[in-house]
Amino acid sequence: MPYIHVQISGASEPELAARVAATATALTAELLGKDPAVTAVVVDFVPATQWFIGGRPLAGAARSYHWMVSITDETNTKREKAAYLAAVHRAMRELLGNVTDHSYVHVADLRASAYGYAGLTQEHRYQHPA
Repeated sequence: MPYIHVQISGASEPELAARVAATATALTAELLGKDPAVTAVVVDFVPATQWFIGGRPLAGAARSYHWMVSITDETNTKREKAAYLAAVHRAMRELLGNVTDHSYVHVADLRASAYGYAGLTQEHRYQHPA
């Protein structure tokens, strides 16, 4: 039940947002083994004039992104997460074109007792399988 929040520099592009959301869902299922049916994705666009790298606003044709995926701790290995980070960056380069190296992917491993959906923690789901 991952939650993925992707911020992209530049003007809002609904078609790009849909492609990013589909890519996020697919990569998270393929590389982290997460169920696409319970994967939530939010895509936000931030004007380049409000995106700063080194204290300066993003300029020129380069774009940047921040991708954060929340998953339950201890459900993926370091190797799986490293492969995911690399695949996300490749995919975002394909989707956005000229991407600055100052783009980030963050896998947030959250404790099962402090993370969940529909009012139930992942720990509860583990202890009481349906």
